[in-house]
Amino acid sequence: MADVSQIQVETALKEVIDPYLEQDVVNAKAVKNIDVDDGKVVVDVVLGYPAKGWHQQLAGKLKDKVTAIAGVSDASINVSSNIVSHVVQKGVKPIDGVKNMIAVASGKGGVGKSTVAVNLALALSAEGANAAILDADIYGPSQPRMLGVRAKPQSKDGRSLEPIHSYHLQVMSIGFLIEEETPMIWRGPMVTQALEQLLKDTRWHEVDYLIIDLPPGTGDIQLTLAQKVPVSGAIIVTTPQDIALLDARKGLKMFEKVEVPVLGIIENMSTHICSKCGHEEHIFGEGGGQRMAEQYGIDLLGVIPLDMRIQEETDSGTPTVVAEPESYIAQIFREIARRVAAKQSLRKKDFSAAFPNIVIQNT
Repeated sequence: MADVSQIQVETALKEVIDPYLEQDVVNAKAVKNIDVDDGKVVVDVVLGYPAKGWHQQLAGKLKDKVTAIAGVSDASINVSSNIVSHVVQKGVKPIDGVKNMIAVASGKGGVGKSTVAVNLALALSAEGANAAILDADIYGPSQPRMLGVRAKPQSKDGRSLEPIHSYHLQVMSIGFLIEEETPMIWRGPMVTQALEQLLKDTRWHEVDYLIIDLPPGTGDIQLTLAQKVPVSGAIIVTTPQDIALLDARKGLKMFEKVEVPVLGIIENMSTHICSKCGHEEHIFGEGGGQRMAEQYGIDLLGVIPLDMRIQEETDSGTPTVVAEPESYIAQIFREIARRVAAKQSLRKKDFSAAFPNIVIQNT
């Protein structure tokens, strides 16, 4: 039997491209260990993003390449995920208990941003992450209804709030603190202060990804929030319509202005699926998200159809990812979640928590 070298194994592993990282696992630095012993090969792969739905398939592809090497009698491929913190805007301090914050924004209302945000958070959880969602829409909080919870947050120390839990998500919203039909007649500075308090006074517990459902628009309030909330990436939600894409571009420019990297675009209501016959049709136009992504050199993270079930399930407090976890639409959200987290994993890491604070004292 021919001797097998680590270099041979590494070369074979390079033949498999991870579609979410868009590079092979070796160059992505996901291969942490290769052990070769008498024709038996053990490879440890650690992805920087949650991917429960992809681990087994990736392991199978890698195993096929390794077992094809002459002299390999057996191969064991161990795939896991390890999520770390990534840097935020300059001058903004990260929040304790949260590794990564991802802002979900839209230039205008009515594009399904909150529905996308909650299903994205649930999809990240389904892929194995400890996920949370902050409802940053002070004027029109919708996450309590979407997640089917009306509880009041508890405070164990009299100073901070415990997040509400729903479907394995940690959740916080102004909607938990006011009556559902009470209007928030506040000026901009009050809204900004309220959001900062909701974010910083909540005792988040070991959150890998905190999805921030931003209010629609790109005015003074949104700009202030983008400057003060420590986000490591942003997502723009749009529909294929030209008017929505015009406003989506404004959202993109807003994040560029405050130096927050835009991870990509999600095109919602891309096609209409008839509830009677299943026919799919581009009723709002076609390819707008792709053209915008190409124009600005960012990624189209996914397209979501206009399906009555998404609206019905979200309105009933059971979003699609938990209502129909094996459905076509739920799988789209999980695919988008893997793409979002993979893009995030390639960003610069934040090592500040690994270093101790140095205090100089006169003795």
